[in-house]
Amino acid sequence: MTQFDIIVIGAGPAGSAAATWAAKQGRSVALIDKAAFPRTKLCGGLFTERSRAYYHEIFGQDVDLTHAVTRDEIAFWYDGRELAVLKDIPPLHLTMRLDLDTTMLTHALDAGVEDYTGHHISELTETSLKLRNGPILSAAVIIGADGVNSVVAKQLFGKSFDTKTIGFGLEIEAPLSEQNPKNHPLRIDFAAATWGYGWSFPKQGSTTVGVGGLRAPNPDMKDHMQRYMRTLGLPSEEVKIKGHHLPFGDFRPTPGRAHILLAGDAAGLVDPITGEGIGFAMKSGQLAAEAACNALKSNAPHTAIDLYKAELTDMHRNLRIARNLRRIIFAPRWQKAFIGTFRRSGTVRMMYMRLLAGEVEYPELARRVLTRLPRYLLNAIRRTP
Repeated sequence: MTQFDIIVIGAGPAGSAAATWAAKQGRSVALIDKAAFPRTKLCGGLFTERSRAYYHEIFGQDVDLTHAVTRDEIAFWYDGRELAVLKDIPPLHLTMRLDLDTTMLTHALDAGVEDYTGHHISELTETSLKLRNGPILSAAVIIGADGVNSVVAKQLFGKSFDTKTIGFGLEIEAPLSEQNPKNHPLRIDFAAATWGYGWSFPKQGSTTVGVGGLRAPNPDMKDHMQRYMRTLGLPSEEVKIKGHHLPFGDFRPTPGRAHILLAGDAAGLVDPITGEGIGFAMKSGQLAAEAACNALKSNAPHTAIDLYKAELTDMHRNLRIARNLRRIIFAPRWQKAFIGTFRRSGTVRMMYMRLLAGEVEYPELARRVLTRLPRYLLNAIRRTP
């Protein structure tokens, strides 16, 4: 058995951030992932200026955006009609997760983290794990950053997520021959799926196109995806479509137990309106590592969850407000009223844009949006439990 201070499971943004932050504080860290890197990852790849700030804080350097596409213009659509095109917006960076995640993993290894990527876990307990055809590792604190299908969350709670509240997305990479990023803006389509939206994100060499929303009211998500592809002029037949679950703000109020913590998608830390999760993943990984290190410093690993939960207070508050706002933006019964407000109000459009760019928090957005909604809609929201 090999002993570490901290084991991090999952080497995406949350896991690499957690491992790097803990290693920089002198802790011995093992980083485990079933995938060998570089690996592909289904994701829109939106990287905001807020994410950029987190990246610099955690990894000690600016993110390399040479392989990203940066846009300062975005188009919003609804029901096949263009709502608005916003120009000169805060920069939005569209990244490929294959490049981004590999770079973050490299930062973690450079910080002294032990590399166990490309290894499957065959057995997991609350203090140790066994790698398939490999060694047994143990640690005082375990951080589960292993995504929405988290084996750590399943170990703790019996299941990784609630099927009644989880989201689901479908996605393709459209080649340049079919959709040239130079001729197609960054685009979001409200109501491309029930309680969700569609997206067309230009990248270097392709365009990421997808639809996503709550899983339960979308048993026909594939039909939504094919319809959206036709809307964009893309061939919808014989195209390989990939799907993945999205924890749309269905976060765990207590993300772990004692010395076992959950970060990123494993903790449900995804924006329920924009679907953006990279920033939350990195920040929560950092906060989980900080809590783990402080608990170990006090020789009380079991206190890690309380320390971590306290650090997540502001993030959880924002996500709670976002879940309430989501009812206004995406609920079918109220969506037309919101779309009307969005079409009329330049303030609402710009606040939504600043939210997407990571320049404004949800309390401010809520105040601005609520004052511009029709009174009947506000009354209906207040009556909803």
